[in-house]
Amino acid sequence: MIRAVFPGSFDPPTLGHLNIISRGAVLFDSLDVVVAVNTRKTPLLKPQQIKILLEEQIRDLRLSSVRVVVHNGLIVNYCRSINANVLLRGVRSSSDFNYEFELSILNKQLNGGMETVFLPTEPRYLVLRSSTIKELLKYRGDISEMVPPAVEKALFELT
Repeated sequence: MIRAVFPGSFDPPTLGHLNIISRGAVLFDSLDVVVAVNTRKTPLLKPQQIKILLEEQIRDLRLSSVRVVVHNGLIVNYCRSINANVLLRGVRSSSDFNYEFELSILNKQLNGGMETVFLPTEPRYLVLRSSTIKELLKYRGDISEMVPPAVEKALFELT
């Protein structure tokens, strides 16, 4: 059984994230989507809000092998605690790949049994970034093609 983990801040959850989750659900026996608490960022949404929004989308997509958890700590420690040995990462560009590649080496040093699988983005999500969504939100721009309706509603309730 291959158990994988897809970690991220998911702030906010995007259609690109859901695409990687859907594709990962096909590749692995089980997939934990880990809402990682990142103390270096000022989040739009609280981790528990993100968890609820992701769970709703995963339920709608009928991805029974996927679960969502919130974790505050090293992802390799979470992986170790559930006996997962694969990290799933989505990459949009060479700069994403460079960053994720270096992170995969660090994770391998911390847990020698850990492997990282990179999934390239679908072309329609190439320019989808949380920073773009945050900028559009500031000016009440249209984000409907970037996030699910429930996420859009939650975000506009914040502004």
